[in-house]
Amino acid sequence: MHAFLIGLAVVISIVMIVIVAIQDSTTDGLQGQIGSTTATSFKGKAGREDRLNAMTKNVAIALFVCCILVMFFK
Repeated sequence: MHAFLIGLAVVISIVMIVIVAIQDSTTDGLQGQIGSTTATSFKGKAGREDRLNAMTKNVAIALFVCCILVMFFK
């Protein structure tokens, strides 16, 4: 069980790295300093960045839970 959880944590970590790597920067030069933003939704549907942010949050929670489980099943 312990080895499975460690393997799962490694896979989740790699997924987290990939998701963070494909995200765009939140500050695009001077535009980020001024505070103007572009709309990330179209007709009420979440845009690419919104979906990536949600995926990042969910994968981070999964990684945290997996690491806690690794600690308990040691």
